[in-house]
Amino acid sequence: MDAYRHVNNVELMRLLEEARVRAFGSASGDGGDPMITTGMVVARHEVDYVAPLDYRTAPVAVDLWVDRVGGASFRVGYEVCEPEPSAVGEPRTYARATSTMVTYDFAARRPRRLGDGERAHLAALHDTPPAATPPAPEGAAG
Repeated sequence: MDAYRHVNNVELMRLLEEARVRAFGSASGDGGDPMITTGMVVARHEVDYVAPLDYRTAPVAVDLWVDRVGGASFRVGYEVCEPEPSAVGEPRTYARATSTMVTYDFAARRPRRLGDGERAHLAALHDTPPAATPPAPEGAAG
């Protein structure tokens, strides 16, 4: 929690990291090693804070999808939100974010091309971003 009594932006990055570990920590499409062990790095993060996420003990959901795949990179989209639809007037979405990931050969210290199994794994996660939920009414974010 930060000085404004909201979940700190660094903690939000940790939530996104945990979602990536879960998404890319399983075997690739061809039964090969998980993508997090074959080498990938974050090249860019972009975050839109939609509403304050107050500290609480209840879980929060992180929806994750892949919306773009290149030769050695891919883009992951996220929505940090309530696990279930919330009551009227309460925010459903707290943040939307993207991360550009680059597959990386740590021994050679350079990017590497995506393998066929990795492409299959990414294809299984391919989706388009959800429709944006409207921002909270003026003054409601606190």
